Amino acid sequence: MLKPLLEPFVMGAIQLKNRFVMAPLTRQRAGKKLETTELHALYYQQRASAGLIISEASQISPKGQGYPNTPGIYSQEQIAGWKKVTKAVHQAGGRIVCQLWHVGRHSHPLIQLDGGLPVGPSAVAETGHVTTLQGKMDPVVPKALSLIEIKATIEDYRKAAKNAIEAGFDGVEIHGANGYLIDQFLNDNSNIRTDHYGGSIPNKARFALEVVEAIVNEIGAERTGIRLSPSGRNFGISNENPVETFTYLIQKLNNFKLAFIHLIEPFTHTIESLDNYLVSPTAYFKPLIESPVITAGGMTFELAEKMLNEGHADLAAFGRDFISNPDLVERYRNHWPLQPYDTETFYGGNESGYTDYPFYQTELQTG
Repeated sequence: MLKPLLEPFVMGAIQLKNRFVMAPLTRQRAGKKLETTELHALYYQQRASAGLIISEASQISPKGQGYPNTPGIYSQEQIAGWKKVTKAVHQAGGRIVCQLWHVGRHSHPLIQLDGGLPVGPSAVAETGHVTTLQGKMDPVVPKALSLIEIKATIEDYRKAAKNAIEAGFDGVEIHGANGYLIDQFLNDNSNIRTDHYGGSIPNKARFALEVVEAIVNEIGAERTGIRLSPSGRNFGISNENPVETFTYLIQKLNNFKLAFIHLIEPFTHTIESLDNYLVSPTAYFKPLIESPVITAGGMTFELAEKMLNEGHADLAAFGRDFISNPDLVERYRNHWPLQPYDTETFYGGNESGYTDYPFYQTELQTG
């Protein structure tokens, strides 16, 4: 009998060889035109034993960028770069989807290619700091999107999804989590609009649902997923009614019959409550969701098996362990020890801490 994480799974139009998901991981190694390179192709190919790879977040437009050297999916150079990645992953027998990203207010004029203000649902600054090539900066007050700009941004999502399929991806994941643009629309203190994109829960969810609809109409629901963080409070995001908000959103998402919904756990599985937030949103929302569910957030093999065995999720996403263990699936299969990761090489740089982590069998030969 196969271990639960090694069982195959069908996710929409995508046949997966196991239930391991490589989580989207920002690594900030894009080229001068924010394109992926041969180095990216090798990095992802090394990890193609995962049932599904979700690419690092890729901005849908220049306005959507929030960090230095993150790849885009809006230009022909970027499409060509991603073709190298998808070809390499497919040659190794893997499956990969592109995470579509707009950071919203989590940006800075030093990062914006036009030097302008970042945009968001409302002219409300986030908390914390923004990373630029000149170092950490205080957040700025973003420009509130006009109705025309909202429609244009939805169109950017649609085009990005089309570009992803042209680049050879098996589908897309809409980044609706972690305090970025879609999440900013969903939450109270980042969205103080008084038009039909703010105020009530249906209004705050409208932007997310219109993005999903545009992408589904372009590439099909069977190749479309979305990532959500119902208990997330990144960059000062807060919500008075998070359970009601995400219950409404998920019920509406069910109408699309998406390939998957990806839920992030709040990195704790032991305490009883997080104010008005759920300790385990995956366990709570799974019975309400009619699509396959990926769970993520502080995953260990033991926790992932528990989530699958108890019916709280269908697949489990691993992030940092995939960085330092390109053969993570084989290490699980064979009870091999895991290699520690080096946080100093997570962001930016070259092959160091990126493509030079050895496979376990190579360790044995050279150790």
